[in-house]
Amino acid sequence: MAREIPDLIATERTGTGKGAARQARREGKVPGIVYGGGAEPLAINLDFNKLLQKLKAGRFMSTLFNLKVEGQEDVRVICRGVQRDVVKDLPTHIDLMRLKRTSRVNLFVHVEFENAKAAPGLKRGGVLTVVRPEVELNVVAGDIPEQIVVDLTGKQIGDTIHISEVTLPEGVKTVIDRDFVLANIQAPSGLVSADNAEEDAAEEGGEE
Repeated sequence: MAREIPDLIATERTGTGKGAARQARREGKVPGIVYGGGAEPLAINLDFNKLLQKLKAGRFMSTLFNLKVEGQEDVRVICRGVQRDVVKDLPTHIDLMRLKRTSRVNLFVHVEFENAKAAPGLKRGGVLTVVRPEVELNVVAGDIPEQIVVDLTGKQIGDTIHISEVTLPEGVKTVIDRDFVLANIQAPSGLVSADNAEEDAAEEGGEE
């Protein structure tokens, strides 16, 4: 199932240059430019508060957006630069690049863990510790997976789950070129304490 692409709503900016950009900022807008994709650059304005909200949410530079500009066809874009005020650290300009549906792009995709009830380690009270709730993947812009799925069936306490154990959708590749850890199943603190107590008793018995 392909992931839903979030909308990024903008208006076309009349006029270019520093004067038009300053006017946009006075009106509570952030000026920007959309380029690439075999089309002419398009000057736009984005609502300051809504853009700031998206920036604070994180992953803005690695999120694919569906850019909606009145009078223009919707286009998929990815941010290639955010200029900020050096004092206030607030956005003052944004650069967006158009992407074709066949373009490849690096994006973070959610990791979903399934079949916890079929994991003996979790049934015994083990704790699933997620190391990477998201994974950066190289994907085709027109077919971005909503998530990747980790099957916990048969997992025991002490097991470590690596990316190599996950079947990635066709055409999807990891950005990091190594077999990194996604999660592990740790023993519950009570079990650890009991094991330690048994070890201590065994050592004391051996010293007598």
